[in-house]
Amino acid sequence: MRITSKGQVTIPRDVREQLGLLPATEVEFEIDGDTVRIRKVAEASHRGRSLIGLMRGTANSRMSTDEIMALTRDDG
Repeated sequence: MRITSKGQVTIPRDVREQLGLLPATEVEFEIDGDTVRIRKVAEASHRGRSLIGLMRGTANSRMSTDEIMALTRDDG
């Protein structure tokens, strides 16, 4: 794995999945000698709003809002 000219590196998918690192997840770096650790920032209070923002406008259903809401209600 190499660092790009912009200082970027790709975190492997299996590592992201294991740690729950989703787009817009905040991380911090800890330096210990010649070792660097990356970890999720403990305070993630805005994560839900960030995820909703990322998903907004991505639906591709041809159903109306009322039809979708009817599917989510427990009628029985």
